[in-house]
Order: sequence, then C-alpha cells, then structure tokens
Amino acid sequence: MRLIFGVLLLTITLGACVPAKKYNDLVAKEQNCADELKRYKTSSLDYEAQLKTVQARAELMQKDVAKLKADTSALGNSYRALQAKYQQAISMGASFEEQLDKIKDSDAKHLARMRADLEAKIIETQRKEDALMAAEKELKNKQILLAEREQRVAELEEIISRQELAVKALESKIANALRGFENKGLKVEEKNGKIYVSLEAKLLFASGSTLVEAEGKKAIIELAKAVQGDDELEIIVEGHTDTDALSRASHPKNNWELSVLRATSVVSIMTDNSSINPAILSASGRSEYHPVDPNDKAKNRRIEVIIAPRLDALFELISK
Repeated sequence: MRLIFGVLLLTITLGACVPAKKYNDLVAKEQNCADELKRYKTSSLDYEAQLKTVQARAELMQKDVAKLKADTSALGNSYRALQAKYQQAISMGASFEEQLDKIKDSDAKHLARMRADLEAKIIETQRKEDALMAAEKELKNKQILLAEREQRVAELEEIISRQELAVKALESKIANALRGFENKGLKVEEKNGKIYVSLEAKLLFASGSTLVEAEGKKAIIELAKAVQGDDELEIIVEGHTDTDALSRASHPKNNWELSVLRATSVVSIMTDNSSINPAILSASGRSEYHPVDPNDKAKNRRIEVIIAPRLDALFELISK
C-alpha cells in the first residue's frame, strides 16, 4: 500500500512539470496499474484462499500420512507378529508332522501286531471250535454207544435174570425129583449160575467097576427125566476118581479110563431111559486131579452132572 501512495505522490508532483499528454499517459498508466493492482489483489485473495485450502488439505494429508505411518507401523508390527506366528506355526506343523509320522509308524506297527494277534486268536478260536465240534461229535457218538450199551446191559440183565430164575426153578425141580436120594450120597447145589448134581461112587458103582448099580440107575433116570425136553441146557457128565492107582490088564487100566468110562455109562443111562436130547450131553473124565477133599477118598470118587443154561443168546448179545 505504501508503494502505491508513493507512486501517486510522485505522479502528482511530476504532473506539474510535464505536459498534458504525458499527464494523460501517466493517468492511463496509473489506471492500468490500479487495474493491474486490483487484479493482483483479487488474484492474491484467490491465491490466499487456495493457499488456505491447500494448507488445510496439507494438514489433513499430514494427519492422514501420520495416521498411515501409525497404521503402517501397526501393520508392520502385526505383520512381524503374524510372520513370527507363521514361522512358529510352520515349526509346529513340522513337529506335528514328525510326531504324526511317528504315530503313524507306531500305529502301523501296533495295528500289525493287533492284526497278527487277531489272526492268531481267530485261528486259535477256530481250532477250539473244531475241537469242540469234534468233542461234541465224539460225545454224541459216545452217548449213542452208551445208550446202546445200556440197552444191551438191560437186555443182558433181563436174560441173566430169566436164566437165574430158570436155574432156580430147575434146581428146585431136580432137587424134588432126587429128594429120595439125599442121604445116599447125592447132593444138588447151585453155583455160579450152574446146577451141580454130585453122586458119590458108592451110590453108582462097585469098586473099580464102570457098571451102574440099580439104585444109582434110578437116580440117574430121575435126573434125566427132570431135564428132558429142555434143549436150552448144556449137560456135562464128569467122572472123578480117588488117588488109588489101578493095576490090571483089562480096561479100565488107569484112573483116566475109569473116570471117562463111568461118565459115559451115566450118559448112556440118561439117553436110554428118557427123551433127553443127546446133543446137549457130553461126557468127560477128570481122573484124580480135581478132588473135593484131599483127605476123603470116598467123596472124591464121584460123578458130577453139571447142568447149565445155554448162553447162546447171551453171547450173541455180548458180541454185538
């Protein structure tokens, strides 16, 4: 502003000294300067407003830059923290992978052992099941065999029971038939399922003879009639002697012959005087070697008629 007043003052002073034309030029110049000044002022105001706007924007931008710097720093810190965590995660991941590999390897070995154990147990279980099935089969077979044996035992017991009853009945029948000879050297007894009729030699024979005397013949005939008609019997007639040796030229020459011939004489009387089946009879001589009393020769000289039920049915059942 001082510059403008100075210019005006100088202009006025000079105006008194110069001509009008120059004065007019100066006035025009002054007007131009004033206009120019005015424009400058307007531009200056615009520039000041723009400057304020720019300064305001600059301040805002500085604030934004500061904020961005702070955000950048924070982001940098976060990035570095995340990067550290990422590295830590990578390290942990590698460790986890290593542990997982170890676990997988351990699990694979454990699984293999478990599979082997399971297969072994399956095989053992199968073996036990097979053994159990075999045992059950064997048990069933044994149960069947046991049932069959029990049935056979029952049948055997029934046969034996019937035979025992039959022997008892036959013993009673024979004893009744020979009751009149009890005090004459004849004895009837049952032993081991057989009937033994023992006739002392004094009832049947003279000393050294094979000829049956009358009283003895009666006893033999009664015995034959008591058992005749029963073909389910086996009858053995045994001749026995004492220890006195025979010494003669004719038969019987020794105790063997004497025992056999006496037995055959008894068999002949039984077949000749009854309807007994000869097929169930047999005669044998035992000589002196089966005494009933070594100190009693009279008792040892005897005929024993052994009557037993035939055991064909029993043997057949046993052999099954």
